[in-house]
Amino acid sequence: MERTLVIIKPDGVQRGLIGQIVTRFERRGLRIAGMKLIQIDKALAGRHYAIHKGKPFYEPLIHYITSSPVVVMVLEGNDAIEIARRTMGATKPAEAAPGTIRADFGLEIGRNLVHGSDGPDTAAFEVPLFFAEDELLSYKRDTDRWIFE
Repeated sequence: MERTLVIIKPDGVQRGLIGQIVTRFERRGLRIAGMKLIQIDKALAGRHYAIHKGKPFYEPLIHYITSSPVVVMVLEGNDAIEIARRTMGATKPAEAAPGTIRADFGLEIGRNLVHGSDGPDTAAFEVPLFFAEDELLSYKRDTDRWIFE
């Protein structure tokens, strides 16, 4: 089972889209291993987006991600990272495939509703930023036999 971090960003929370976004991932068959509503502070935002430090969009990104509560969740399943990213759609909503979160709800790259880990190394770095190991659960659902081979 692979795990990935997904963040419903401030625009998703403020627009009342939490339920619809979570539903998209659940309908794909991904399990929620952990989820919480938090306010990201500047220190945590800086650690999370450290790879972008020095880029022109870094400071606006830090300001934005700390401007409102977000929902952070860890999803798990076979190929969870790729499935989550395809469910979210391309970073730029205008380029996202119809039926994806960003295509259906987003218009601008800076307000694209969700963040997701882009690979196993990123997920391994991001998940512990937001969750202690004892906050994550692995469990079986009765429907898993209809989702996973």
